[in-house]
Amino acid sequence: MSLKSSAPRSTVQSVIDRPQASVLIIGGGINGIATFRDLALQGVDVTLVERNDWASGASAASSHMIHGGIRYLENGEFRLVQESVQERNGLIKIAPHYVKPLETTVPIFSTFSGILSAPLRFLTHKQGKPQERGALLIKVGLTAYDSFSRDGGSVPRHRFHGRKKSLADLPKMNPGLKYTATYYDASMHDPERLALDVLMDGLAAGPHARAVNYVEAVGMGADGVELRDTVTGQTFTVTSDVVVNTSGPWTDLTNAGLGEPTTYMGGTKGSHIVLDNPELYAATKGREIFFEHEDGRIVLIYPLKGKVMVGTTDIDADPSTPSVCTEEEVDYFFDLVKHVFPTIATSREQIVYRFSGIRPLPKHDDEAPGFVSRDYRIERRAAAARPSTTVFSLVGGKWTTFRALAEHLSTDVLNTIGAPRPVETLGLAIGGGAGFPRTDAATRTWVAAHEDGTGAKRAEQLLGRYGTKAAALLEHLAEHGDDRLQGAADYSVQELEYLVEQEQVVHLSDVLHRRTSLAFTGSLTAGLVDEIARVVGGVLGWDDAERTAQITAALDRLRDAHQVDLRVDAAQEAPAFS
Repeated sequence: MSLKSSAPRSTVQSVIDRPQASVLIIGGGINGIATFRDLALQGVDVTLVERNDWASGASAASSHMIHGGIRYLENGEFRLVQESVQERNGLIKIAPHYVKPLETTVPIFSTFSGILSAPLRFLTHKQGKPQERGALLIKVGLTAYDSFSRDGGSVPRHRFHGRKKSLADLPKMNPGLKYTATYYDASMHDPERLALDVLMDGLAAGPHARAVNYVEAVGMGADGVELRDTVTGQTFTVTSDVVVNTSGPWTDLTNAGLGEPTTYMGGTKGSHIVLDNPELYAATKGREIFFEHEDGRIVLIYPLKGKVMVGTTDIDADPSTPSVCTEEEVDYFFDLVKHVFPTIATSREQIVYRFSGIRPLPKHDDEAPGFVSRDYRIERRAAAARPSTTVFSLVGGKWTTFRALAEHLSTDVLNTIGAPRPVETLGLAIGGGAGFPRTDAATRTWVAAHEDGTGAKRAEQLLGRYGTKAAALLEHLAEHGDDRLQGAADYSVQELEYLVEQEQVVHLSDVLHRRTSLAFTGSLTAGLVDEIARVVGGVLGWDDAERTAQITAALDRLRDAHQVDLRVDAAQEAPAFS
């Protein structure tokens, strides 16, 4: 379905008006966005384009964690673990509104299991016969994991408990366990909103930094990279000294489109389900339950936004085809929940959302998916169609290391164009993390200073949702009103209007999936989708036909990509889930 917005796309025009840039970045996932921010802060003339919405591909399919990757130790990826732990600790400080310490418990069912097979896996990266890791191996791993964190105080060190204390602490757990190990990583409860904060930091650097969504790269010639606006169909060319390909699992496809065929990538599919299961939510006691299933896969049960997210799988996938969560994967998730919490029933009726994505992993041939490196590398070559242009391709990368990765990639770009690095991003607050209150007393002080016009409760809610960037929104609401949506009282008409105006919203789905958490939490109904479409369309100037087309497209996406079919029972105020 072709969707068109009748509102002017000033962001696209800003790129058309500046057909030359020092750097063109293709791919607006978290790594492309972070690289854009880094270069923009250095004063580099940089343009970022994304063929869909920001952070809507692999970045939208994460496990909502910022973690050091304890299991990477078994792969021998010590550099990655050290960098990941350091970046985790750093993000807790510079993005405290979205990244917070997460207590994580591992149920353990044996003492010595895995001791003989682990060295073989370490040396060969072959899975071999699946075997759960026992207490001794996990203890060694967590001790090593703690040693990588040199920033005491960001998160506590791990602790071990025997069966009796473990079941007293988490009584719904499988009574067959022998131990539990509890350690801390970090949660990232709104990854798409964190990505938007990173993006807006880059745009705020000045007019030398331009970023536009729904623009795709379709070719490359002697004049530069040809781009196409997917909303209007308009094509135009940007000439640059450097092209940076950060299109994640689609890196090879992007390079092929530019006339630069590569075979760098070999991603795997990871799926998740979100359950409305109050008993399971209560049983976790706010902790992530992280463990190895009997088939050797690392899986998690994660309380989030009042629901429970269960994941993930690790299956070889083709990035040229859509990634969806299958019924077989759902059965697998139910089996693993039963393995840990045997008395808690799960069913498909409890699923409010499913999502799936492809990890941007390197080509791995016959290497077991779980052992494919999660580290990243940067490939460099001269463009065949324009030898004076250098093309960098990012292979790999994950949410946790986005800042460090962007610093690395940006440094390579700066060296290529001969530009200095006047600004360091290490320790530099991201978006609404700047000045974010760290204590209850500081929160009360912030709220008291911003509650006029909306009240303290609403000010505190928006502080939690947007960080200190909520201050500007609260001023907007105090001036224009704060009329709550009929179908979602946590949001208001004026709040959504503000997001549409400020955050490059183009389609209705942008609001449902990424500017808000309404889809993720299963809060959508057919009536609410229509209500939000009227708000969004009022800002973007949609006529009745366009609004209807946007609603149809949004409902199709919910059904096809997330198995949420709101058409099944559209007359009711509760969604129907397949």
